[in-house]
Amino acid sequence: MTATIILVRHAAHSQLEHVLCGRAGDVPLSEAGSAQALRLARRLGGEGVDEVQTSPVRRARETAQALTMVRRAPVTVAEALDEVDFGEWTGREFAALEGDPRWREWNARRGAARAPGGEAMVAVQERVLAHLRAVARRAEGLVVAMVSHADVIRAAVAGVLGLSLDRILAFDIDPASVTRIAAGPWGERVLSLNERTA
Repeated sequence: MTATIILVRHAAHSQLEHVLCGRAGDVPLSEAGSAQALRLARRLGGEGVDEVQTSPVRRARETAQALTMVRRAPVTVAEALDEVDFGEWTGREFAALEGDPRWREWNARRGAARAPGGEAMVAVQERVLAHLRAVARRAEGLVVAMVSHADVIRAAVAGVLGLSLDRILAFDIDPASVTRIAAGPWGERVLSLNERTA
């Protein structure tokens, strides 16, 4: 038996592309992001989602709640879906980070670099893949939507495809996008990548 995991990046918020929010938990969806989340919910409404899991961060929780407005499904918070812990970079503007050589190293060598005072990408990948596999074992034959964050989803995809973490910026994970993974005792495979909400 196979479980279908729908990895959903949270919808847009007002600081998107300006501030590295990280685990700053109280960043809500913007008005445009709320509309994105509703479009996504309508799109996934007919797909038989059995369960919705979410990162504990507010923007992810709000996206998950929108998904349940169209199709009633239980929502649970899963710590394994949390954003990367960016440590001292949390809340910094991207423009300011560009001058930090550690930031350039982080983006060039994700497989080895660690956010200062924060998390290494290999640790992110290990936690999200362990969670995905545990859910797949429990949820054979079911469809589980997991609302998370761009780099967390990239790490999962890289793990399934056997890509180096140094290559995770080679593909996009857009706000309110869907990436599908089939998972079972045989392993995992990517069914689709970065399906965008119309």
